[in-house]
Amino acid sequence: MKVVVATVVHHPSDARIFYRQVDALLEAGHEVVYLAPFGDEPPPVRDGLRCRSVPRAQGARRLRALRGASSLLAEETEDAHVAVLHDPELSLLGRFVRCPVVVDVHEDLGAQLLDKEWIPRLLRGPARLFVRRIEARMERLFPLMLAEEGYLERFPGRVVVRNTPMFPPDVPRPGDHRLVYLGRVSHGRGVAVMVDAMRRLSESHWNLDLYGPVDRSVPAAWFEEGIGVAAHGFTRSPVAHRAIRGATAGLCLLRDLPNYRHSMPTKVLEYMANGVPVITTPIPAARQLVERSGAGVVVPFDDPQAVVDAVVGLSDSEERERCAENGRRAFGESCSWSAEAERMLEFITDVATGRS
Repeated sequence: MKVVVATVVHHPSDARIFYRQVDALLEAGHEVVYLAPFGDEPPPVRDGLRCRSVPRAQGARRLRALRGASSLLAEETEDAHVAVLHDPELSLLGRFVRCPVVVDVHEDLGAQLLDKEWIPRLLRGPARLFVRRIEARMERLFPLMLAEEGYLERFPGRVVVRNTPMFPPDVPRPGDHRLVYLGRVSHGRGVAVMVDAMRRLSESHWNLDLYGPVDRSVPAAWFEEGIGVAAHGFTRSPVAHRAIRGATAGLCLLRDLPNYRHSMPTKVLEYMANGVPVITTPIPAARQLVERSGAGVVVPFDDPQAVVDAVVGLSDSEERERCAENGRRAFGESCSWSAEAERMLEFITDVATGRS
């Protein structure tokens, strides 16, 4: 089966798209054509994989990316069995796609727009309404694959393929004086609280490694204060997962914003899978999982001192090893990607063959 996978928004090495879905399709013996904004980056090489570059959709400049994607979609889907589109705006190009389509929903773009710095504040409300209209059209025309159970409130009755990481068989024990963070580094995701907590911990010689792209609005001076904060920028998922292993704790300090209230932060699952105790704010799904499993500590929103107290508590080796073991156990029992990959392959095949 030939599968066309397309994005103009996400990084070509996006963990859900490439390291989970594309790899699962290739392992199942399918041919994959991957349309993504590679730019000057050399495309990955895999048996059965062919990559083609499209322009990246950035900020308000998105029409050029959609024009570039439309021509490649028309060309590559002529003999394809199914196309998997990963951006809501790509669903507007349905007339260029010559095969059945699956739209993969792994973000709440409407809620995200309230936190997009490139959109003037007065335009965020109208932009959100426009996105909701696109989503309504998308829901009406195409089969959807949801990355979160929470998205069923917007798209009831659709198939859920959870965005869970793979489960490494062996990981080191969590060590001393090192904190880690996975994901985009932004104000909405709590970077100011992280930096404030590190200032308070600076005399105790803690380090914080951030693995993810840094928003332009985040002051570069925060990483130059000598408080042990290092920003490594975008890091491919397998590399980042290896890098966080052995840390004292992984931070998930999301603020109380609409985009986060109904989602399970993938970083929490990534910490648990890799044997890293979790420190999270009380986002409902994260709080429920961490408290139920005993995988870490839940702290209030926007409270750097509570983060410091949680870090100090995890300085006890027995406590952090208990959290790490609890997290690994809970993840292995119910969160591993292997079952989700099977569900994804079955659903995509059903769409391709007209059974769904």
